[in-house]
Amino acid sequence: MNLNVVELIGYIASALIVASFAMKSVVRLRIVSLVGSVVFVVYGILLGSIPLIITNAAAALLNLWNLRRELSAKNEVGAVPIAADAPFLLDFLGSHAADIARFHPSFDGPQPGDFVRLLNRDGLPAGAVIGTPDGDTLHLKLDYVMQAYRDSRIGTWLYGAGAKTFTEAGFTHLVIAPEADAVRQYLRRIGFADTAEGMELRLS
Repeated sequence: MNLNVVELIGYIASALIVASFAMKSVVRLRIVSLVGSVVFVVYGILLGSIPLIITNAAAALLNLWNLRRELSAKNEVGAVPIAADAPFLLDFLGSHAADIARFHPSFDGPQPGDFVRLLNRDGLPAGAVIGTPDGDTLHLKLDYVMQAYRDSRIGTWLYGAGAKTFTEAGFTHLVIAPEADAVRQYLRRIGFADTAEGMELRLS
């Protein structure tokens, strides 16, 4: 094989590894890094470099293991009750205000009496869900997950196995009026149905 082609494969592998460090999503970082490691293995085979092959084969396996863990339903995800005026919550929302405004531009912060849950991933804050109670109906006004964990199926857990955070509080019906198309598409994927007023999910 022409040496220039071999060098090109090496450059592509290097570019993929560098690009992975620019990813804000943990899942995308793992995918790009995995592809980069595999390309490096090919590069090592073409060069006949055993150390290069072993190192990147190990990196590829680690990326596969971490990616499987990232997408697993068994992740340590939680929804922790927190006061609407808790300093930690307000600091978290404030630090992500610009990102929140992209999806919920009308969100003006938690109010007294609101239902508030801080979403955790492996013991670290990953997002927040805030709504206004109305009998057994909860009017959601914020469903936010940090960009790093947005591909980690936290929403699937929250409205699936984690829905007990709502039902244990007495809610059987969730409603929301999405302001961004991305939010509407996400809610459809996890089971919300379109209504004249917005979208709803009935909890079993």
